[in-house]
Amino acid sequence: MSEFNTSNKNHFTYSNEKLSFHILGGITTFGLDRMRVTLKVHKSDDEFHAIRHNLDLYNSTAVEKFTRKLAEFLEIGTSTIRRALQELISKLENYRLALLDAEEETEAEEYLLTKKERRSASDFLKSKNLLEKTNKLIGQSGVIGEEQNRLLMYIIFTSRKMSNPLHCISFGSSGSGKTHLQSKVSELIPEEERLSLTSLSSNSFYYFKKEELKNKLILIEDLDGAEDALYPLRELQTKKRITKSTVQKGIGGQGRVKHLVVEGPVSVAGCTTKEKIYEDNSNRSFLLYIDESESQDECIMEYQRKASAGKIRAEDELTASELLCNAQRLLQPIKIINPYAEYLSLPKSVFKPRRTNAHYLQFIEAITFYHQFQREKSYDIDTGEEYIESSIEDIKYANELLKHILLRKSDTINGATRNYLEKLKAYLTIKGDVIFTNREIRKELRIAESTLRRYQLTLQQEGYIKRRADIQGDSFTYEIIDINEFKALEENIEKALNFSMEQLQLSKK
Repeated sequence: MSEFNTSNKNHFTYSNEKLSFHILGGITTFGLDRMRVTLKVHKSDDEFHAIRHNLDLYNSTAVEKFTRKLAEFLEIGTSTIRRALQELISKLENYRLALLDAEEETEAEEYLLTKKERRSASDFLKSKNLLEKTNKLIGQSGVIGEEQNRLLMYIIFTSRKMSNPLHCISFGSSGSGKTHLQSKVSELIPEEERLSLTSLSSNSFYYFKKEELKNKLILIEDLDGAEDALYPLRELQTKKRITKSTVQKGIGGQGRVKHLVVEGPVSVAGCTTKEKIYEDNSNRSFLLYIDESESQDECIMEYQRKASAGKIRAEDELTASELLCNAQRLLQPIKIINPYAEYLSLPKSVFKPRRTNAHYLQFIEAITFYHQFQREKSYDIDTGEEYIESSIEDIKYANELLKHILLRKSDTINGATRNYLEKLKAYLTIKGDVIFTNREIRKELRIAESTLRRYQLTLQQEGYIKRRADIQGDSFTYEIIDINEFKALEENIEKALNFSMEQLQLSKK
């Protein structure tokens, strides 16, 4: 009688009437062309006299040498040992195949909605003012403040089901809540359709299964921890597939080229404090700047106090989250056509207009996609393909949500420097002056000297401030050149978007 025991994954045992085998460390499913194990072998009635050895059970030469060594050490015939080893190999093969099947079965399965869940989600997606109601539910789910960013992020995450998904990067100082915002909004996406990653190597993405990432949301908590994987990630965003060739040993030890292919499309979201380092990735993404205002701080702290006092109902948050998740599950891939696209144009001030224009049009399509339960389906006369069309309302929503995104993309300075400059302007407006000193600003805005020096240097180089050498003092004195420049830029963008809407209205007449 023989017995094969795998109850301890790090210590398998196989024994028959004469021999006992202990497989230490278990067995791996990686590399099916070999079966390397660490063995301890002894007679069934004498555990003290044992031989320990590691070898590849698929290497017949090594197995034969081990057989003769065992026969000599244990004083048992080689035929008995060969038979026992063959039985052990067969048991291990079956176990490994069972493990592989189990891994396939444990992959995230599609969530089956109940009739009640399906009806509630469908009624929600058909309701009027869908985006306003969605934003309200996002707030009810536990996302505090950030009204524009949270809705923008939710629509971007929704685009993962489209043929051209959108991506976003959240910027903010340490402790500003950028990772928390991304994490909370991602919880409104079904678990089986998102993948959260904390650290990645340069080859990580190539070892996913071919369609394992297709139409998934990939969340990177800190882009600094994924720096080595940024190149394949960019290729996956742009080309919607990545390929890598590796050389593996084939039969007889000969090298064989294997192509690793991972298919997209995917929607990617990440967080970082370092804006300039990730410029190549930023060009492919919407840039979301976290609200670090005092009013946002107060909103968050008020929520924390209520939660601590037991006045936040977790059941209400869960209900809102589940409804939005179920709505996501009902959305199905469908072609989007924007019949008004030819009348749309970006403000002239926007940098890198080609890519920004593509993002603008894709975002309008994403809003249309989210409203698919409210759109009449049409069919292409030539191909019979089903599609829905964007409406003027979709474009209005997109313009409203993207206004601050386009404003940032038209700015000549980065987000952190712009935030400092606007705080400086607000202070000087209250003061009723345009002249200030470093010492004064460090005290009033509570900024470290090294950080302030960096901001001032950038603003001088870009022509936003100038140093006043004619004013003597114990601290450098500066003057703001144009205190209304950002407001003027905002008005120009508003004017350009309004002009596009006017052209649309004329086209309908």
